[in-house]
Amino acid sequence: MNNSVQIVRILRMIRFEHSVFALPFALCGAFIAAKGWPPLFDLLLIIAAAVSARSGAMSYNRIRDRFHDASNPRTKDRELAKGTMSLRFAIFFTLISLLLFILFSYMLSPLCGLLSLPCIIVLLGYSHLKNYTFLCHLGIGLSLAIAPAAAWLAVHKTFLGNWESPLWIGAGVLCWVSGFDILYALQDIDHDKKEGTFSLPARFGESFSLKVVTVLFVLALVAWQVGLTQSLDMRWSYAFLLVIGILLSFSVFSVHRFGIVSSSENLFRINTWVPILFIIGFVLDFFKII
Repeated sequence: MNNSVQIVRILRMIRFEHSVFALPFALCGAFIAAKGWPPLFDLLLIIAAAVSARSGAMSYNRIRDRFHDASNPRTKDRELAKGTMSLRFAIFFTLISLLLFILFSYMLSPLCGLLSLPCIIVLLGYSHLKNYTFLCHLGIGLSLAIAPAAAWLAVHKTFLGNWESPLWIGAGVLCWVSGFDILYALQDIDHDKKEGTFSLPARFGESFSLKVVTVLFVLALVAWQVGLTQSLDMRWSYAFLLVIGILLSFSVFSVHRFGIVSSSENLFRINTWVPILFIIGFVLDFFKII
């Protein structure tokens, strides 16, 4: 099969466009560390590292779940599950992505390069949690939550300094992504029960899961406010956090009112706006643009 076709398919398989989920939060960490614009070289390396890390993690997840995806009516048409993607090429893509992540990390600093290895364990480890615990959603939340602190360290080059703000922002990401993943898992309750796959919805049902998601979204907003308060004088950020809160509330209400089947198409769209709105508010206040 033509390699260009394989590349297009693997980018579609890993939903490359959703790199937006972690990247804005990473940029916030970089801005905080630099107390302004970080060096251009560092900024480009942070973006490259974030994209390559996510690409490798998503590709690995698809490889590992290919048989599970093939048995699930919702995911049976995914490239590896359907057989339209070469397993060998997917493995090659995963290895190259992770090696690039390590390389970019070392180019930022030897310390970042050393820490890229435990980061990879976190990024790949969450794919295995669904076989052991219904708290698996926290795994994918953690894999994105490390982005603000990692970017802060990439610019600051040392652990010495004020970590509080990127850590609080990361805590918000942990809660938000975990809650979103629980909503997403509602689609597979029956299949997960049948296959013995662990998830919060499969273990406790939809009603309890929505309550947990609501709590997680509230905690995310609180953590973000605390983190932003420590790094800037909040003006616009309050307004943008309010809009984010409305969007998150609507996503929970939509699933509660119309069901996950009718709401699933909008979940990704709604949550894609969360990091975009977050960084817009952050940039307006941090750089005092308006």
